Amino acid sequence: MDDRDNNYSGTAGSNDLDEAQIRVTTVHRNLGRIVVGVDGVAGSGTALDWAVSEAQLRGVPIHVVMTWQESQIYGADGIGTLGMNPLEDTARELSSATSREVAQLAENASRGHDVMMTSEAVEGHPAEALLLAAEDAAMLVVGSRGHGGLAGVLLGSVGQHVVPHARCPVVVVPDLIHEADRP
Repeated sequence: MDDRDNNYSGTAGSNDLDEAQIRVTTVHRNLGRIVVGVDGVAGSGTALDWAVSEAQLRGVPIHVVMTWQESQIYGADGIGTLGMNPLEDTARELSSATSREVAQLAENASRGHDVMMTSEAVEGHPAEALLLAAEDAAMLVVGSRGHGGLAGVLLGSVGQHVVPHARCPVVVVPDLIHEADRP
């Protein structure tokens, strides 16, 4: 199908061509991909499972994102002079461990499903990293609460941040099984 099949021109409501000209263009929207934020807790696994089912229905790929942040060590200015750089070593270990974990989560979730899946470990704040990853996504999926879940809180801090700021629809998937176990 070429562009001529999608563009139509004509007049409406007038016999005067200069008075009313209409151009109708049919737009085929790219269905994109689904971005899923995971953090290794049960709720994010439920979100990932939901996203896999949705991706199968839509025929779109999934991109799984897990973030990490290195701890700040204060007062450790002179440690590097001993030939050690604990901040660099810690960052390298965190990056490597997070990459392995997110790849394993993606692999486990894709078993038995016909869904293309990629994964990525990103250094930074989870909400900001997810917003960046989902800029061109069809959908962003997160669990209802993560590591910082407080009793009685329905939406975690990451969900609270991405819902109003994302450029795409956001689906917050509750983990009903594990929510019942929380005090």
